[in-house]
Parts: sequence; C-alpha cells; structure tokens
Amino acid sequence: MAISAQDVKKLRTATGAGMMDCKNALVEAEGNYDRAVEIIRERGKAIANKRSDREASEGAALAGVSADGKFGAIVVLNCETDFVAINEKYVAFVQSILDEALANKPADIDALKALNLDGRPISEQIAEQSGVMGEKLELSYFASVEGESVVPYIHPGNKLATLVAFNQTVDAQVGRDVAMQAAAMAPVALDKDSVSQEVIDKELEIAKEKFRQEGKPENMLDKIAQGSLNKFFKESTLLEQAFIKDNKQSVREYLNSASAGLTATSFVRFTLDA
Repeated sequence: MAISAQDVKKLRTATGAGMMDCKNALVEAEGNYDRAVEIIRERGKAIANKRSDREASEGAALAGVSADGKFGAIVVLNCETDFVAINEKYVAFVQSILDEALANKPADIDALKALNLDGRPISEQIAEQSGVMGEKLELSYFASVEGESVVPYIHPGNKLATLVAFNQTVDAQVGRDVAMQAAAMAPVALDKDSVSQEVIDKELEIAKEKFRQEGKPENMLDKIAQGSLNKFFKESTLLEQAFIKDNKQSVREYLNSASAGLTATSFVRFTLDA
C-alpha cells in the first residue's frame, strides 16, 4: 500500500526511529499509525535484549538543579560508543530524564526508572531508544543533594559532573568555583568529620607501613601516621583543600570570605573516566 511521506515523518517524530524503519513499520501495519508505533517499540526492545551483554562504558553524565535552586541531581546514561554519547538526540534524551528527576525528586535510581516520561516509564523509553540508537543503553547512576542552594557543574564533553549544596544562597560564581573544585580535585569527603572510619584506618595503616619501611621507631609510628592523616584530610576533603584559584586559602576560608558563615553542606561527583 502507498505510505505518504507525511505519515513517515509523523512516526519518525514520535519515535525517533530512522526513516526506513518508520516506512517499513507503516507498511507492516498496513498504514495503521498506532500499530506502527507498537512495531517500532517492539523492535527497540528486541534490539535492547539482544545487546544486553554488551559493555556500555561510554555515555553522558548530566547535572542540574530544580527551579527553586534547592535540589540538584546527577543522571548518567551509558551507551557503547562515544559516537552515540555525543549525539545531540542522545544528550537531549538524557536531559529529559534529568528533567523528570528534578521535577519529581525520586528516592533512588529504581524510582527514577519508574517515573513516566511522555506517558511511559523511563525504563521502557530507554529500551526503545536502545533500538533507535542501535546500542545498549543503561541508566547506571543517579544521585541528588538538597540545600539552601545547589550549584551544578558539567565538564565539557559530559563525562564528569558535580553538585555542591550550600547552607545559604550563594553567589553564582562562588558556587561554580566550588563545584569546579570538586570536579578538578576529586575530594573523597566534605570534611574530615565526613571521612569514614574505614578510610581513616586504611590511611593510618598505609602511613605506618611506609614509615616502618623507612626505619622509624615502632613506638613513634602512631604519632607520625597521625601527621600523615592530617595531611590527607587537607588534600582530600573539599572544605580543607587548598582553593585552586588561590592556594593560600582553603575552600572553607574562601566561602567564609565570600559570605560570613557560608559553607558547603554536601557534594556529589561522578566521572565516566574512572
């Protein structure tokens, strides 16, 4: 039967599938638009299942904040190749998932997958887009923070994203400075009180073994290792790190100088290059 270019265009706009895929679906559906949509979706799911054992190590990591600036989220959608990861439609699809997260504040990644996007669960939309893109797609990461204000940062290329929450409304540049600090310096925690006991014990043991190998007296190892731990806190926690734009002051001091009492209360960092 004759399939009009207008019908093909309508189906392509609705599903994102290629022109020939849309035309073939309409032919198979004998011109029935709704059935053609189902055919496209079924094929997308079949392709997704077929590629389920592939490695999806590329992708896009996007961060954003809610309209009131008090809630932020990072969403990561993985794919197989960088070619797909930088595709405008792919990035727009990831952005649409992030927008739903910001609007609905899901509790975790499973709750995010269950949210509706254009009337259907995000998990189903991802399976269908896998068919459209021809690659395995996987929603691999979701995290959120809340504060009096939240500032996001996305490094060019969409491989690295951060969020920092603050206890006060923060100047845009100040907030961005700290979000970029978190991106560049990869802190392990907000401050020394936020470092887990497991990490502290590990750092102390590493330091003691190092000094033991250097021949330091056994009865001095605990004291010397504590000095190394304090150095670790200064180098590896966000608020104690030297501020990258002025290493004569810490991030904590930079924030307090920008506004009395201003501090970061939490942060999230994700990189696809880890």
